[in-house]
Amino acid sequence: MADHDGPQEKMREMIALFNTCEFARLLGMEIVEARPGFARVLMDGRGTSNPNKVIHGGAIFALADQAFGIAGNLDAVPRVAVSASIMYLSPATGPLEAVAERIGDDGQYSLYHARVYEGRRLVATFEGIGVKTPRTIS
Repeated sequence: MADHDGPQEKMREMIALFNTCEFARLLGMEIVEARPGFARVLMDGRGTSNPNKVIHGGAIFALADQAFGIAGNLDAVPRVAVSASIMYLSPATGPLEAVAERIGDDGQYSLYHARVYEGRRLVATFEGIGVKTPRTIS
């Protein structure tokens, strides 16, 4: 591997780690696009229904959090969440897509916004704050 391939290879490894972690596999999440400060993650929603036969809010939160997590961990200095909140706009039955992007950075803290869609319909918005930290995932 050439030196210039190093950062790209590290990003591919990090994406693979997030895609194969137990929780992502449990919920059927898959990162389909990612780069520093941005991620798009899919989840089919099967097996995540609540008693009302719609996707559980915790599963929707987890999907947005997964997108936030990978968007913040592809830079040279990764970020760890210190705060996250979600606003549910409408129920969903799946499949879902979360799109996260960094919208602010002051050098130590970063603000991310994620949107969760069922098709073209927005079902939730999410905000997360990450703090730069020494790499803990290797």
